[in-house]
Amino acid sequence: MNGLKTQKEKKCLWYTYLTFMMNGLLALSLGSLLPFIRESAGLSYAFAGMIVSLHSVGNLLAGFAAGIFPAVIGKRKNILLFNACYALSYLLIVAGGNAFCLALAYFMTGLARGASSNFANDMVNSLAPGKASYLNGLHAMFSVGAFSFPVFLTILTRSSVANWMYACYAMVGMGILSWLLYYRMPMEKGKAARKEAESGRGTGQLAFFKEPLFYLCTLILFFYLCAEQGVIGWLITYFVDTGLLTVSLSQLMASMLWIMMLTGRLTTAWAVRRAKKEHLLLLMSTGAVCFFFCLLRSENTLPVLFGIMGFGFSMAGIYPTTVSFCGTLIQKYAIAWSFILTLASFGSILMPAVIGRVAQYAGIAYAMGLVAIAVAVDLILIAILNLYISRKAEKNADAL
Repeated sequence: MNGLKTQKEKKCLWYTYLTFMMNGLLALSLGSLLPFIRESAGLSYAFAGMIVSLHSVGNLLAGFAAGIFPAVIGKRKNILLFNACYALSYLLIVAGGNAFCLALAYFMTGLARGASSNFANDMVNSLAPGKASYLNGLHAMFSVGAFSFPVFLTILTRSSVANWMYACYAMVGMGILSWLLYYRMPMEKGKAARKEAESGRGTGQLAFFKEPLFYLCTLILFFYLCAEQGVIGWLITYFVDTGLLTVSLSQLMASMLWIMMLTGRLTTAWAVRRAKKEHLLLLMSTGAVCFFFCLLRSENTLPVLFGIMGFGFSMAGIYPTTVSFCGTLIQKYAIAWSFILTLASFGSILMPAVIGRVAQYAGIAYAMGLVAIAVAVDLILIAILNLYISRKAEKNADAL
């Protein structure tokens, strides 16, 4: 809590952390539920990929709207409007069950996730601008929610597969609780917002399009989200349909992935205080490439576990640490974050649908190879970011 002076700022941070943990629980449950939903509704790979992509479409639209709606209806009303979609979407899965209701439900969870993600990242960046440790702490809370659901679902379905529906009822309740927490949250503007108000900088500035950092961060997040959404949406299905693991073991592997992401984010929050952020990014990205290739080449449980643990730990800090580089842009240009999040979110829209289409014709094993390409491209972009920061530091040193 170093750097947060008022009790209201500290309370706001804890509320943000708690609601973001619930966001992880509510948003990431969809990947664990997909095999059950696909079997129950008789969905093809292509349609399953399409509804996962609809989740990402909702995520993108909410992320963009979050840069506009708060100025019109206020920050609290905006998050309450979008967050209500969580409870409604799981009601649709329970009460509907047909293809249209499932597509609408996945789209609505995307709306809620996008708004919650935008709100949380913006709030933490506002309270502690550019502080990678706070952002890694935020995303560690997301991981707590994410790994909890597969364990819960495994326990529920141990006696009967049909019990997966009870998990949806629980998510309706969690959606309502999440909404109530946002309703009670103190809306602290934070240091960055106050500084912007004092300087008179408005929302109409688009000069960030001239900043190389804007493009580098956006592309890194784009390919990161390609990889993340590909894994979240399809990894369990990949394990089950290839016969590599049983359904229950696949769910536990999904939990292990998020446990390692939690560990990785906490480790990154500690490490960024002692090492350069850009160097840590390069190390994490290199690990992600190596461990994911190990995962794809695995043919039994032990190498799969090794690959999952290494991949989750390596990927964990990439997103929040990259976002921390956007702190100065967000301070200077009020709508920069909406553009970054919106453009980057196309990665999470495209990848699940492309994986579903490739799986339909070539098989799920070949389709998951697309994730390996995404993490490899991310490594190249992070190497370029390191070069850019190094050259910028040299220029600043020469100017002095």
